[in-house]
Amino acid sequence: MIKKFSALAVLLTGAIGLALAGLPDLGYAESNAGPSVESLREMYSLPPDQWPAAVVDPSVEPVELGPLPEVEHPADNQPTDERIELGRMLFYDPRLSTSNQIACVSCHDPDLGWADGRTVSFGHRRIELKRNAPTAQYAGHWDVLFWDGRSDSLEDLTIKVITNENELRSNPDEIYAKINAIPEYRQRFKDAYDADEVTIDLVAKAVANFMRSNNGGRSPFDAFLRGRTNALSDEAVRGLHVYRTQAGCMNCHSGPLFSDNLLHNTGLTLYGRPEQDLGQYNVTQQPEDVGKFKTPTLRNIANTRPFMHHGLFGDLHVVVRAYDGGMPKLRRRKDQLDDPLFPTKSPLVKPLDLTAQQVDDLVAFLEALSEPHRRIRPPQLPPDP
Repeated sequence: MIKKFSALAVLLTGAIGLALAGLPDLGYAESNAGPSVESLREMYSLPPDQWPAAVVDPSVEPVELGPLPEVEHPADNQPTDERIELGRMLFYDPRLSTSNQIACVSCHDPDLGWADGRTVSFGHRRIELKRNAPTAQYAGHWDVLFWDGRSDSLEDLTIKVITNENELRSNPDEIYAKINAIPEYRQRFKDAYDADEVTIDLVAKAVANFMRSNNGGRSPFDAFLRGRTNALSDEAVRGLHVYRTQAGCMNCHSGPLFSDNLLHNTGLTLYGRPEQDLGQYNVTQQPEDVGKFKTPTLRNIANTRPFMHHGLFGDLHVVVRAYDGGMPKLRRRKDQLDDPLFPTKSPLVKPLDLTAQQVDDLVAFLEALSEPHRRIRPPQLPPDP
């Protein structure tokens, strides 16, 4: 399967005139005389609300980039030290799965940028899932969750993952029986939620509480926003400008989270192939949603490769060049002329005509969104009875 995905990655990038190896002739201009880096540093040393307006499509109202805000918590699941620690234990505990072999951390490992470093993840009994594991960092800011947007809260997401037959494959009754049988968990739920019995809903609340505690915001870009002007290299400063202007990244990757929290079709549906994924259509059954996937955060992106919902791109340069080429354009075959599900790529995705220097600068800026590695030791899990 991985070899098949690799071949598809080559095919996709080839379809937009990109070479995955060697890159002998990219067709880019050798240079692009734009604003000097000195003038850009002066411009972007101002607070973000004083930066020049971003260049976006007329249909888009972007939110300016900026530091991460505090995470908002539901009224019925406010954070306490007891709840966060309980959620941390459950996040690492494979007993939430029916096999006792898979935990949340299996796909969202802090040592791997809160993802898993795989093209697509493994699930129950090592079944290969269909999608790449996105980072779980910053999860407290989302109100659209999963690649296909089928959840609107971390509590709901946790229950869906626990009960998904291809993921943790458990059920409410099994969770009730397992967790209530462990004395330490019963006591911890009593201390955290004043609950005498543990339900799957309470498990989900605790896990969600822990996930909301993982906010980040320590990247070089964040330091730059705080006034440390040397935190960004010259290349990254130029890349910030390219990001907000010619590259059109702010059409979708705007705001402090570097995401509009919406779903778009970027042309990577693999429609008509065995590996096709119809995205949001699988949830809504609306033809206009075929191929739409959630805009992921770009924070810490360099530490969460491979990229895209199917994990087919393993290098940021390849991703940028793919967008620069406008992504693949799917052409209808004769037998697809009346196909109501034939995907339509977002009009926001179109060729950019970036120079080689602009591509390198843009990648340098994306790398400056990386969080420093932070060692998080696994908790000591409560023993079985």
